[in-house]
Amino acid sequence: MSAINRLSVRQICFMLICYNAATKLLLYPAFMAAETGNALIFPALFDLALQTIVVWAVAFLSSRTDASFYDLLEGALGKAVAKGVYALLALYFLFTAIVPLVEQKNFIHDAFYETILALGMFLPVFVFLFYAGLKPLRDGGAFADICLPVFVGSLAVIWVMTAAQGDYSHLLPVLKQPLGVLGKGVISSFYRFSESAFLLIFLGNFRYKRGDAARMTLSYALGGLAVVATMAMFYAVYGPLARTRTFAIVNSSLFFASINYLGRIDLIAAYALDIVVLFALALHVQAFTHCMGKVFGRTDVNYVFSAVATLALLGAVIAVNNRYSPLQQAAAGWFFIPVALFSYLLPVAAWLLPRKRRRVMHGENGRAPFADGEGASGGKEVADKDARKKAEGGRT
Repeated sequence: MSAINRLSVRQICFMLICYNAATKLLLYPAFMAAETGNALIFPALFDLALQTIVVWAVAFLSSRTDASFYDLLEGALGKAVAKGVYALLALYFLFTAIVPLVEQKNFIHDAFYETILALGMFLPVFVFLFYAGLKPLRDGGAFADICLPVFVGSLAVIWVMTAAQGDYSHLLPVLKQPLGVLGKGVISSFYRFSESAFLLIFLGNFRYKRGDAARMTLSYALGGLAVVATMAMFYAVYGPLARTRTFAIVNSSLFFASINYLGRIDLIAAYALDIVVLFALALHVQAFTHCMGKVFGRTDVNYVFSAVATLALLGAVIAVNNRYSPLQQAAAGWFFIPVALFSYLLPVAAWLLPRKRRRVMHGENGRAPFADGEGASGGKEVADKDARKKAEGGRT
């Protein structure tokens, strides 16, 4: 385990809560309202359940090996295959950043700076992404320590201003929509739930303790359920009009009774939430540079990898500038294919790779016996030591 990439399970859990949720709270609720009407939460729940299972599978795999995913690939299939898979993973992390990045650009422009040239005022974001890409995974974990309280505080403000303002009968009758509409909703939102790919590169870069797989799985589910709850409140406020109210987090609280006295404090909360989205996007660039460091076998040129990632994302934003609708339709129509490959099939395939078993820690400084085949060399050393003690005792 490289010290420079060492993460704590706490930090991973924080990422799975706030990054998972923040990137889905901008345009996703309105899009699902347009796709599935009052059944918008059910496709989201289905996709969340599927991805939660995969998150558990990768998290539990970490209890069976200390090796990184790259080491597992190299040991089983050779260095060339390992480098090829990591190169594709690097591209995948940039690919999955495009939609939330464009949504963030649109959100900043529409919610905060309507009179400023949209692309021009968004350029500083890429400076930050380049800077973040220079940082190792360990620093990405430190970012998560900062982002979780910001996320919880901002979402709490939005919920308090929204929860009592809606008519929840808009969500009834439950599952009124035809099965075909629900199925289309599942496919359309499938690409939104893809975070298990990050756990693949975290594999081997944190020290697993007993129960950590459950903690990570519950954290991911909690972040997803926060999104579902926000979607339900949003639809309760607007009903059939929800599809036209694009940015849920700044539209749901408009009817709060005391807003005329308090002012638009919900915009402050939305601004804070958007900062969390920025750090979530930064993780994509960090994941890209981490993967490319493995591909080329060096980290001293991370500035090159980070620059490539940042320029690629800038090019993607320029290409779809003012053309978000075609991007959204393309994402809903076929982005599920690469997500199925890299966030579902690849994590499951990781279980098929041969691996050295590991020791499970009971606590931060705890010790646990080795399971069958785990830590063979360590177990042999302990056995030899015990044998020497017995021999010495016999001679005396």
